Amino acid sequence: MSDDTIRLVTLGRIIRRRGRFLTILALVGALVGYGASVVFPPRYTTSASVLLPGAWQERELMTQAQVATSSVVLDRVAATLGWSGVDAIELRDRLRAEVADGNIIKISGTADTPEHAQRLSDLAAQEFVSFATKIVSDETDPEAASRQEALRKSVEQTNRRITELADAAGTGRSVESVQTRTELAKLRTSLQEAVDKLAQAAPTAGKANMVVMGTAARPVGEAPPTRVQLIGGGALLSFLLAVIGHLAAARVSRRLRTEPEITTALGTTFLGTVDVPGERAAHRPKDRGPRARLRRLLGVDVRWDVPAPQASGDEAGRRVRHQRVCARLRERLPAPRRLLVVVPDGDEAAHRAAVRLAAEGGSDPVLRVVEVPVDRPMVPDRGIESGVLVVLSAGHWTSAELAGIAEACADAGHEVVGVVLADTVRVRPARSGGRPRHGDAPVLMVDEEVTGVSG
Repeated sequence: MSDDTIRLVTLGRIIRRRGRFLTILALVGALVGYGASVVFPPRYTTSASVLLPGAWQERELMTQAQVATSSVVLDRVAATLGWSGVDAIELRDRLRAEVADGNIIKISGTADTPEHAQRLSDLAAQEFVSFATKIVSDETDPEAASRQEALRKSVEQTNRRITELADAAGTGRSVESVQTRTELAKLRTSLQEAVDKLAQAAPTAGKANMVVMGTAARPVGEAPPTRVQLIGGGALLSFLLAVIGHLAAARVSRRLRTEPEITTALGTTFLGTVDVPGERAAHRPKDRGPRARLRRLLGVDVRWDVPAPQASGDEAGRRVRHQRVCARLRERLPAPRRLLVVVPDGDEAAHRAAVRLAAEGGSDPVLRVVEVPVDRPMVPDRGIESGVLVVLSAGHWTSAELAGIAEACADAGHEVVGVVLADTVRVRPARSGGRPRHGDAPVLMVDEEVTGVSG
């Protein structure tokens, strides 16, 4: 699978064959998410809005939002709240200010209860308005105020002087008096307009009257992530990590899958492929060890990265395949002799194929089946048997494991005369009531007690 493209059929195979394992991991992830929700208690968030009347630039609004979460404001809020263990540093993570549309600054507070969240947001908005108003008041220049007052008095005196000049110009019966009164009226109007513009251009005009737009609404639900979200997220994350782990393990797998790779690792010749029905043999010993029981409990005792068995033909076709392998084996032997059929321990399909080959071979050649552990392979010494036929399934063993079996055969004085691959197939249901009887196969000598280290 290391060179295959990841397809939906691969993901479906993982879910189908490792469903129990994935379910267990998802439950573990859900428990971890529940534990995280216990460690981190639920949070509630609400917001209070502050209106800034007047003309404000965007940069000025951003500055006011930063002022709302400044250390001075947070210190005032913490002192007013009086909550145990809550200071300005803690409030920095619980309060957030942002600029909304319409010159509105929204101050959001987060706390462990809805009542605390509401109180925190309201108090933060009030302290912000109080501090911002104080800043505006402190920035007012006393000299500028006195100058404006002097200007106002000067304007009033000028208006009175204009009125006196207009009265002295006469009743307006002459052309000269009318022109003089008209010019004085224009001068008074221009003077008043200049004073009005000067008052509007003052930097603090209209910007000190910030308004808190009501109390914050009491939250009715938890702020994310909620307990349900943590549990669901933990389960989903564990499931995805398990699937990704399966794919990564398959990508880096070194198990040999092709005939040239297997024959090169064993240093022998490929004799053919035989079909083995995908059913558990009744005589196979079952591993009762704790690791095997744990693997069966978790559902990881079945390989997922092998394709689904292909549909097989009838029993006659499968028998022809075995007979052809036996014929090729006889062609490679210079004279009739006894051979060992070496099967890697744990390869059930190969074991059943080896037993079938021994039955089909008859007396030429005589085959004896032995299972060899791949971690510490040992093959019986050369005696009445002189040669080894290796039977295994593709995609189960690495190059190092097969090379170890080949070395064990050479160490015992045996020549590896060939290798046969066992392919698991799906048997089509019989149309008639007659089924082949398992008892028809002859009883063969199977040696399954070969253990230890070669040499």
